[in-house]
Amino acid sequence: MNADFPRILTLLRKERGISQKLAASQLGISQALLSHYEKGIRECGLNFLIRCADFYGVSCDYLLGRSPERTGSKLTVEDIPEPDTVGKENVFKAGVLPVLNKKLIANSLNILFDMLSKSNCKPLIHEVSAFLMLSVYRMFRLVYAANPRNQAALFTIPESVAQQYADAAMQICSANAFSISKGDPIAGMERIKNTEPLAITTEGLSKEYPLFASSLLNLIQNSEARVGYNRSTSKESK
Repeated sequence: MNADFPRILTLLRKERGISQKLAASQLGISQALLSHYEKGIRECGLNFLIRCADFYGVSCDYLLGRSPERTGSKLTVEDIPEPDTVGKENVFKAGVLPVLNKKLIANSLNILFDMLSKSNCKPLIHEVSAFLMLSVYRMFRLVYAANPRNQAALFTIPESVAQQYADAAMQICSANAFSISKGDPIAGMERIKNTEPLAITTEGLSKEYPLFASSLLNLIQNSEARVGYNRSTSKESK
């Protein structure tokens, strides 16, 4: 059995809010044996795996960590809803600020990914995408951990090192993307064959992306204000 099974088995039980004793009784095994399964000390058989899948209402692929979806389905482009799809997931109850920031970020990403598409450079697309996914992962995990009742078993990487490991991975993605963008990619990564489609001006931004340009320009302004770089101080130090 793989390393994901004990973690997911524990997560499902705790999410349901039942004791190990009750879960073991429902699954037809001893509490001691279930404890061994949840700790990864012993491996279960196929029959027990199927009983667990039926009991918790998930697929065997999910239990084994082969799919992040409880149904075991594989995600395709067509399955992913649009960011602004109407539904309870898209309703913000904390006021205007979350809605404003989400729109600034989402609209700016529309421009970024359109430019990535124009680059026609798969390594660059991959590295930028991985960097952004890691960023969201880090912040989601940070907010998730604010409530101590939330189950850490949702994640495979221990909390004690998750942020640092993700930061290191982000730095690698950033370095790789930077090397590609500068025309000097590291070994095994292709160059951007034609950078002309990436040429853009502030005026061009507004013409090419009339719906999204203002969001990107505001995001740039807000980000640079947050960085707090003082140009005059930098010049004086030289």
